[in-house]
Amino acid sequence: MRLTPTRADKNEKVKNVNLSTALLNPSSIHGGLYAPTKLPKISAKAWRDLSALSYEKLALAIISLFKFDIDEASFKKALRRYKNFDRPNIPVEFKRLGKNLYINELYHGPTRAFKDMALQPFGEILSKLAQKRGENYLIMCATSGDTGPATLQTFANAKNIKAICLYPTGGTSEVQRLQMVCMPGENLKVFGIKGNFDDAQRALKTLLASQNFKSELAKNRLLLSAANSVNFGRILFQIVYHAYAYARLLKLGKLGKNESFDIIVPSGNFGNALGTYYAKKMGAKIGKIKISSNANNILTELFTTGIYDLRNKTLVKTISPAMDILLSSNVERLLFDKFGAVRTKELMDELDKNKFYKLKAHELAALKEDFEANFCTDEECEGYINSWAKKGVAIDPHTATCLKMVDSSRINVITSTAHWVKFTPSMLKACDVKVKGGEKEGLKKMAEILNDTVPKAIDALFDAPILHPEVIAQSQIENKILEWIKK
Repeated sequence: MRLTPTRADKNEKVKNVNLSTALLNPSSIHGGLYAPTKLPKISAKAWRDLSALSYEKLALAIISLFKFDIDEASFKKALRRYKNFDRPNIPVEFKRLGKNLYINELYHGPTRAFKDMALQPFGEILSKLAQKRGENYLIMCATSGDTGPATLQTFANAKNIKAICLYPTGGTSEVQRLQMVCMPGENLKVFGIKGNFDDAQRALKTLLASQNFKSELAKNRLLLSAANSVNFGRILFQIVYHAYAYARLLKLGKLGKNESFDIIVPSGNFGNALGTYYAKKMGAKIGKIKISSNANNILTELFTTGIYDLRNKTLVKTISPAMDILLSSNVERLLFDKFGAVRTKELMDELDKNKFYKLKAHELAALKEDFEANFCTDEECEGYINSWAKKGVAIDPHTATCLKMVDSSRINVITSTAHWVKFTPSMLKACDVKVKGGEKEGLKKMAEILNDTVPKAIDALFDAPILHPEVIAQSQIENKILEWIKK
């Protein structure tokens, strides 16, 4: 299978690429992305067979269906990265919370967020590709809090790789910040930037498209790629855990013949939700994909009104900072799948030029066939966190946004994206608990309330040396990166 550009002019002949090319060069023509034109279909019998497999074997079976140019042995080795998770053979914890309510916990990897599920194997694949080609790569990522630590961790001391992370100063939790600025690795560099995540992501996309920047990198024998979900390699691994949710329900005998279930996804950059959509197209009996947002409810507006409007909008800081996003990159891949490359280019050009686009009535109807959307205020999130904490269940502020969209008349699977330890102040506030001292003391108190333990790696952050203290202006990003790689 090959991937194709998401944007094209009318009658333009576009060049499709192999997965390996898209991994190493994630930006396509006209500033677009790469996406599949079709997805492999899985029969009902095949789904039953998949339900009997371990997560690792299920992942390999699903990825193999795509018939990409990367061999199965490479994927198999990449998936072994899951051996570093809490439970080596079960990287995902699928649990029942109540009648018709399940939770798919995706945060049991080294940085305690769902990003590890894709970035751990992705890092292995990309590093080995670079070595095989005898090339050296600068891998860039912009983060709203979780992609950064996961990217740095997966590429730390990797051969043929340098990795740079941009995060919005004051726009992540303290634990997320410490995970980045304390991350060891001679091939790693972290910059806080004065701005928000959208500013960081805009800088990333600008540099990915800049021939001048690439020329400067070439002088230092470096090529450029990205670890954000603009890279289809990330999305590929994200399909799997939503397919796994369906397989688990089948194995547990919770679905009748042809019965569907809903998946609720806390959404920012839309990669997680896109993975759900692709799993559905591959045959998973997913009814509605429910998009939950925080006060930055740009996706709620899109899926309810068909309007994407950035005019006069300002990013709001919330207790779910990884979702504090207004420019959701992966919506573009959904538009491409529904309406084709020409229409996608029209819409994205309009967004770039006017900060606005409006879908036609039939286009909005096409989105509503698969999606619903709503948003949750901080106060509502705190209420959900508090009520579940009283039941002994820890729900982080991002996952908490999902609870508003639960339909008790159907089977619901909540996608849980982060461990509560990354957001202790918000957890304490939600549970109306006051603690003397700093966040480390707060972690211990919250762990007592939840009858939980604080992972050693998180606890150690508060005594770790700060290795990446720099905070820079957006105008300095390119020069600072070039200064670092020339050292």
